[in-house]
Amino acid sequence: MKLSLGPLLYYWSRDDVFAFYEAAAAWPVEVVYLGETVCSRRHTLRLPDWFDLADKLAAAGKEVVLASQALIESESDLKALRKIAGNGKHGVEANDFGAVRLLHEQGVPFVAGPTLNAYNPDTLALLHELGARRWVPPVEMPEQMLRAMPVPAGMATELFAYGRLPLAFSARCFTARHYNLQKDDCRFKCLDHPDGLDLRSREGEPFLTLNGIQTQSAKVYNLAPRIDALRAAGVAVLRLSPQSRHMDKVVESFRSLLDGAATDAAQAMARYMPAEACDGYWLGRPGLEHRPDL
Repeated sequence: MKLSLGPLLYYWSRDDVFAFYEAAAAWPVEVVYLGETVCSRRHTLRLPDWFDLADKLAAAGKEVVLASQALIESESDLKALRKIAGNGKHGVEANDFGAVRLLHEQGVPFVAGPTLNAYNPDTLALLHELGARRWVPPVEMPEQMLRAMPVPAGMATELFAYGRLPLAFSARCFTARHYNLQKDDCRFKCLDHPDGLDLRSREGEPFLTLNGIQTQSAKVYNLAPRIDALRAAGVAVLRLSPQSRHMDKVVESFRSLLDGAATDAAQAMARYMPAEACDGYWLGRPGLEHRPDL
């Protein structure tokens, strides 16, 4: 089983992004996803910068995949998508069906991202026919449904296994709204929240995390204690979503578990997480639940 470093979902400074991926080049992950998948207003890195990072990480022995945006809203977004699809060097993750069509027309194999919402065998078979060589199930998919999914021969399964869950996208920017700003004049407030902006219920309980136009879970999805079940479900790649601090420790913990070197790594991981753990979706329960006893 391999480890992948998912696309960066947050908005960090240019220096922080470069420092993060410079360190990631030495981490024990086989696959690294690069690119802006959330908001086209995030410009600390431009597309040529992502391509340069891709070349450096590939030279360090990583499989590099350039991820497309999940919500295409303008001609400039389409222009960027066309450049990603035609990069000619690195793999591509399609996060909307416009990207799937473009990649299919160009004969480019791709990774079917989680926002394509492949919940049934017909959709998965169609994606494979169009060129998907790997797929990422929707983050809400429970273990039983994943086990029952007939995956086409030659298609690998990659599962979101760690990080705040990306739940929804909207044309409205909720981080800007929090500051009483318009989306087009957001003053890039996402930079002030490197792991998202917590949203609590009236009772003060953690509920959601605001990340620009993306809504995430407040808790951190963590399937580290379920490695055996993940293997039994046929998962080939575990996706770890970047966070601003201690990501190296999270990666090391997962690698230790996969190698069987540290059976207590899952419990020790709590100190490195920005919030409490959850695993409800995997169990077919409410997503914010955490049931280590099941």
